Amino acid sequence: MAEETSKIENDAVVDVEEPPYPSARYAWYVVGVLMVIYVFSFVDRQVMGLLVGPIKRDLDLSDTQMGLLMGTAFAVFYTLFGIPIGRLADSTSRRGLIAVGLILWSVMTTFCGLAKTFVQFLMARMGVGVGEATLSPSAYSLIADYFPKEKLATAISVYGMGIYIGAGMAYLLGAVIIGFAGGAEMWTIPIVGEIRPWQIVFLIVGIPGIFVSAIMLTVKEPFRRGVKRIRGADGNLKAVSVPLAEVFGYMSANWKTFLTHNVGFAMLSFSSYGSGQWIPEFLIRNHGWERETAGYWYGSMVMIGGVSGIVTGGRIADYLAKRGSRCSKMQAGVIAALVWAPFGILYPIVENQTLLLILIFGAVFTASMPFGAAPAAIQEMMPPRMRAQASAIYLFVVNLIGLGLGPAVVGLVTDKVFGDEMSLRYSLLWVSTLAHIGAAFLLWRGLRSYENSIDYLNKWSDSKA
Repeated sequence: MAEETSKIENDAVVDVEEPPYPSARYAWYVVGVLMVIYVFSFVDRQVMGLLVGPIKRDLDLSDTQMGLLMGTAFAVFYTLFGIPIGRLADSTSRRGLIAVGLILWSVMTTFCGLAKTFVQFLMARMGVGVGEATLSPSAYSLIADYFPKEKLATAISVYGMGIYIGAGMAYLLGAVIIGFAGGAEMWTIPIVGEIRPWQIVFLIVGIPGIFVSAIMLTVKEPFRRGVKRIRGADGNLKAVSVPLAEVFGYMSANWKTFLTHNVGFAMLSFSSYGSGQWIPEFLIRNHGWERETAGYWYGSMVMIGGVSGIVTGGRIADYLAKRGSRCSKMQAGVIAALVWAPFGILYPIVENQTLLLILIFGAVFTASMPFGAAPAAIQEMMPPRMRAQASAIYLFVVNLIGLGLGPAVVGLVTDKVFGDEMSLRYSLLWVSTLAHIGAAFLLWRGLRSYENSIDYLNKWSDSKA
């Protein structure tokens, strides 16, 4: 690290005039491409939510083990690799990182469909996490270079639509395949041999991503804004990667903001992932739904409610910013945490089926609202040359707490606290409600410190000019 810093100081930094932002049409095209890839990542990530019963049966697993497979195994490696990959994204080809990552996580998803034991499944899920760690830090950094900050929350929210399109498609596709397979216990596939219907789901969602990676060839690396450049030995200008210690130093100077932001949004993610992965099983266990029916209904609600929710959250943040708010993105998180309450608290305990569907839709809509504003806040309060690394740190916290612990804690509470799988409804109620209370408090406490961090950024930028 010290050698790298010394090299940067010894090389002459070249001042380059920043060009205008790319055309809006092409910028939105890039967001569309990134969203499509995000769809693939969430299909691969979330498809297990509909397959809990068959996987538990065939691999003889507990709810706790299923929670580990759905969340922890993926999230630990996703978060561990996210920070070094974020560092690469601050100085190397972001489109190249995304393409390689897409191939890797698609291959590892395919291996999930070939797993015969818990350990094999665990290893494959770890590989999916490593591959997907390349996407969002690189995507956030790309989008921030394509859009001015007053449009950033909406642009990142559109990219974030991929979360809910992908998750919804995972449930819908799983339902279609389960329905198509009918009552067949085993299928025979050339080369692979005998395979169960749930394994076919992983093969179908994994293999196409390998070929979709070619779409990144149509994406151009934009001009990196606010980044130091040096002239290399070949005469070309190269972006300077900021040492991680400098990023942590900047964040430590704004520790209150990063603590309340990262942990506050992580608690919302904890609730969202914890409930989202278990709701199909809740419908099956507590309401007697067929697995195929649960997939169709919940997949549709996630696609429609999640997409409309995340865009609404981004629009709220941009609207508040235009009205003069300097902490609009944190305010959007507070609003989302509060309006979730009547839906998220009631759906686990009602019996009327129509009301149940309305409440689940409302819970999905409100739970998705903050996840465009949250990463946009990182882009707004960090120096441009630190954005990808800061995004990776944010994703580290949010996914370790949210995805890593959310599904596992719901399964653990069902197994160890209530001791009855039919008590899943109460696990969902208590885990999600407590998480939202904590999130609302933290984000509310962070409003003033966020404004202070914006002032700090302006002073810091002036001192570096």
